[in-house]
Order: sequence, then structure tokens, then C-alpha cells
Amino acid sequence: MPRDEELLFADHVGRFYAGHHGFPPMAGRLLGYLLICDPPQQTIDMLGEALMASRSAITGAVKLLESYGYVARTRRAGERFDRVGLRAEALEPRNAEAALFKEQAALLREGLAILPETQTAQRAALLELLALAEFFQVRLPQLMDEWREHRAALRAEGKLPELE
Repeated sequence: MPRDEELLFADHVGRFYAGHHGFPPMAGRLLGYLLICDPPQQTIDMLGEALMASRSAITGAVKLLESYGYVARTRRAGERFDRVGLRAEALEPRNAEAALFKEQAALLREGLAILPETQTAQRAALLELLALAEFFQVRLPQLMDEWREHRAALRAEGKLPELE
């Protein structure tokens, strides 16, 4: 059974992901718990008991987190149940791909093309969003490269462990 501080942490993560990413609170709580639980892979029943939630609530949260690539289900040979664990790759920042912002910029250009010149307020907003999308399209790949170099240096110095 998790300690009170573990449940509190899971609740805090749940609120953060609900408020900033629109996740249902249970999905955020599940993500928070998977960050700290022992063992790191848990069955649906174990997660339900730990988070005091129904099997269906946990299953729904797992499905959502799977769709975002945050968790993965595994099954050991001979077992008849899945184990859910955090994916190490999920710790990479989300939405840091240039293609996403390239697509967004194209949508914003489409919006600008249909707006009359007289709608200056809307055009100004779209132009600013377009400039931001173009900025991120260029800078995010550079920033991610810088992050990966920094992470590699931290690992080389023994300040950051390798993920399994």
C-alpha cells in the first residue's frame, strides 16, 4: 500500500496534468504514481488498490496514457495479466517536433488567406501565432539537440543515471 506522501504526490501530478494538459485527473494520478511506485511495473489490480480507484477507471487511464505514449503494457511469460509501466522515452518533452509546428503554420497561413484585410484584430493574432509557430519550428529541434547533449554530459559525469 502506498504511503500518504506517495498518494499526495500522485494527486499533485494529477492536478498538474489536468490543469495544464487537459488530462482526466485519474490519468494524471496514475502517471504520478507510476513515476514513484515500487515495483515500477504494476498490474491493473495493484494500481486500483494503490490509487483507491475502480478497475475501469484505471483501465481507462491506462488506455489514455498509452495513446500518448507515456505507458506501456507488458506481459511476462505464463502470466495472464498485463503489467503497466512508464516508458522511458515518455520523459522526453512532448510536442517538441518541428513537423507539428510546420503543420500549425500551414493552418495559420490558410486562416490568413481567408481573412479579409479589414479584420485587423484577427489578422494580428494569426500573424503572431504564425510567427511563434515558425520560431518553434526552427528552435525546438535545436533546443532538443542541446538538451540531449547536456543530458549525455550529465550521464558521463555520473550526475544522471541511464534509463532502463
